Amino acid sequence: MSSQVRGGTRWKRFAVVMVPSVIATAAVGVGLAQGALAASFSVSGQEFKVSADELEGYDFVQYGSVATESGADPKVAGKAHAVAVSGFSKAYITNMCQSVVTPNLPFGLGTITMRLEAGGKGHDRVYAKDLYLDVSQLEADARFKNIDIGVAAGSLKTGKPGSIGIQPGTQADPNGFSQRAEEAVLTGVHQKAWATTAGTFNLSGLKLSLNKGTDKECY
Repeated sequence: MSSQVRGGTRWKRFAVVMVPSVIATAAVGVGLAQGALAASFSVSGQEFKVSADELEGYDFVQYGSVATESGADPKVAGKAHAVAVSGFSKAYITNMCQSVVTPNLPFGLGTITMRLEAGGKGHDRVYAKDLYLDVSQLEADARFKNIDIGVAAGSLKTGKPGSIGIQPGTQADPNGFSQRAEEAVLTGVHQKAWATTAGTFNLSGLKLSLNKGTDKECY
């Protein structure tokens, strides 16, 4: 399988809304062993945490992929990460929080946590269009409408529920494991992710802060 590169260390690595997705079960690990995952893409060497009271997403799709740290030697272990890529045609997020920790900064700054919040009390929900998330861990309560589990990834590009399909610019084995649903609602979300992309984001009541130490992480 050929490899393509997408993403990279861009401002949206921090500032674009980081919303939850549903982790693809053991099928992600099986896909790795069989070489049946999407083409790898480049990320920074840091995960970030996300929490939200609720995510309401439509035309949900999910498939396995690999996130490779930017500039990594493919022969060096520990620089590639299995992820579940989840897509939504549109999503609404209530009380979103994202945090990323940067350790060992120079000039005596030490460890700094960047915290971003939006869609909280008194503000509209965060809105995202054509949203894709590359997630390594998720804890939440989930409810799905008309879900299909174990769908061939190639069928995600049809006009059926979940027709948002594979993210443009990436590839996936058309016979690889995937799933889709008309609607997904997640509550009490705690998530770790490597990257997020979207066509449009509206963040009402946006707040960003830099804090010493790690006690200001989202969870």
